[in-house]
Amino acid sequence: METKIIVDSCYDFNDSMLDPDIEYTRVPFSILIDDNEIIDENINTTWLIDKMQMTKNRIGTACPPPEAFFKAIDPEKNNYIVTISSKLSGSYNSAMAAKQLAEEKGFGDRVFVFDSLSAACGENLVGIKIAEMLHKGLTPEEIVPIIRDFIHGMTTFFILNSMDNLVKNGRIKPGVALVGKLLKISPIMMGVNGEIELKEKVRGKKKSFKRLAQIVADEVDSSKDRIFAITHVNARETAEALKSQLEELTDFKKIVIFESGGLSTVYADRGGIVVAY
Repeated sequence: METKIIVDSCYDFNDSMLDPDIEYTRVPFSILIDDNEIIDENINTTWLIDKMQMTKNRIGTACPPPEAFFKAIDPEKNNYIVTISSKLSGSYNSAMAAKQLAEEKGFGDRVFVFDSLSAACGENLVGIKIAEMLHKGLTPEEIVPIIRDFIHGMTTFFILNSMDNLVKNGRIKPGVALVGKLLKISPIMMGVNGEIELKEKVRGKKKSFKRLAQIVADEVDSSKDRIFAITHVNARETAEALKSQLEELTDFKKIVIFESGGLSTVYADRGGIVVAY
């Protein structure tokens, strides 16, 4: 049976990492700024950042409704749905509701939903892993447990220039962001069971990226068998510099850089970097 991979719009951009033999559908979030609802489809992120900086109000996001995921499902194919962490958004719940609708229509056994427990390039890695398993000729019954184990073994780190939007939307505690501002600390954040927690405090942005590379080198197991992914928000040079540091310290099979979409841009903001492996 043919296959389709369905993702929400926290799945970031690098067309070279999309498998040409698989159909992909990206189901968009909505971004809410002042009185404007912006659909997260092919957004110019520079324009979005400018719009974010101009508002004094809370910037909101709305996950896709179940109907949007259901519409993306092809009843004639195996559908693998990957979402941002359920601890950060209702997207996973919407996808599960879409699966329930598919079950009521008689094709729910062809819908497989994964909570990435991550965001940005972490979600991308899950999609890449699904494609890899499909090329090996594995069945859905074989793929599902492999992908769930992969998700639980994945590590995600964040270094952000600003955590204001994460604070405003309740994704991290205000005290963490305040410490960074007052002491010029550049915190290294990490995903823990799908939530964002502080990994380490580092003074200065350059030192924080150097320290992140060292943490990855010290903590990664079997890097030669892994892909290391970087999402950046208008920070290509920073992403390339981090890639170079990691190439000196590790032997990842591949290091891939992704451009942020709208949702990643809202939460990581200008200059933000998210990594996963």
